Amino acid sequence: MSATLKRKIKRQWQFYLIILLPVLYLVIFHYIPLTGLQLAFKRYSLSKGIWGSEWVGFRYFRQFFASPSCFRVIWNTLSLSAYSIIAGFPFPIILAIMINEQRNRRLKGFSQMVTYAPYFISTVVMVGILIQVLDPRLGIVNRVIMKLGGDSTDFLGSANMFKSLYVWSGVWQFTGYSSIIYVAALSGVSPEMHEACKIDGGNTLHKIWYIDIPSIRPTIIILLLMSMGHMMSIGFEKVFLMQNPVNLSKSEIIATYVYKTGLVNANFGLSTAIGFFNSIVNLILIYSFNKIAQKAGETSLW
Repeated sequence: MSATLKRKIKRQWQFYLIILLPVLYLVIFHYIPLTGLQLAFKRYSLSKGIWGSEWVGFRYFRQFFASPSCFRVIWNTLSLSAYSIIAGFPFPIILAIMINEQRNRRLKGFSQMVTYAPYFISTVVMVGILIQVLDPRLGIVNRVIMKLGGDSTDFLGSANMFKSLYVWSGVWQFTGYSSIIYVAALSGVSPEMHEACKIDGGNTLHKIWYIDIPSIRPTIIILLLMSMGHMMSIGFEKVFLMQNPVNLSKSEIIATYVYKTGLVNANFGLSTAIGFFNSIVNLILIYSFNKIAQKAGETSLW
C-alpha cells in the first residue's frame, strides 16, 4: 500500500469504516459464492470437491434445454414476472401521488401506516391468510359467493388462477412500501412550480400531469429498469408455498425448478447451470432495457 493511500485512509477513516461492512457483505455473500458457478461445467463429486471434480463442458445446459420442462418453466417465469410488473408497477406511483395530495397531516400519516402495514406480513403468514380466505368450504370469499347463489370455487386448485392470485396479493402487500421512494421524490418537487401552475389556471390534474409526474420520471425509469433486470428472478418462497400438484403446470418457475433439481434430486451441476442461465438472461435484459432508456433520452442506470 502506497504512502499516499495510507495518508488518504488515515485522513478519511470514518468514510472507509462506514463502507467496510457493506463491502464485506458483498464480498462474502455475493462474490465468493461466484466460484461455485464452476459446478455448472463439472460433474460434482463429494469426495473431490468443487475444485477437483471432472469438467463436463456444456453438458448440463444441453440437458436443461432438452428437458420437456425447459420452455414451460421459462415461460411461466417470464409471464408471471411480466404480469407482476404490468399490474403492480403503476399502483405505487398512483398511491404516492394520492398521499402527496393529502393536506391533512394526520390523515396522511394514517394512510401511509395502513398502506405500509401489509409489507411487514411475512410471506408464510401472507400465504396462510390467502389459503384461509380462499378455502373452498370455510373461506370468506367462497361463503360470500355461495350466499349470492354461486358455486364454491377452489381458487388455489385452479392452474389458470394461480398467476392472478400471486400478482394481486403481491400488489396488495407491496404497493404501500414501494410508494415510499415516490413519496420521497414528490416531496422534492418545488412548491413554486405548483404555485406557478395554479396562477396559470391549472387544476390538480394539471399539476400532477405537468409537474409531479415529469419531476419523478427519472425515479420511475430507474425503478422500472431495476424491475426489468429481475424479470427472471421471481422470489422463490411465495411461489413455492402457493404451489400444489394441481396448479404445478402454471406455478413451476425457474427458482422452484432449481430448488427441486439441486436440493431435492441432488443434481447440483444441472441446478447451477439453470441458475447461471437465469442470471445471464437477467443481465441481458437489464442491459437491453438500459440501452433502450438511453436511446429514448431518459435516465439510465449507467
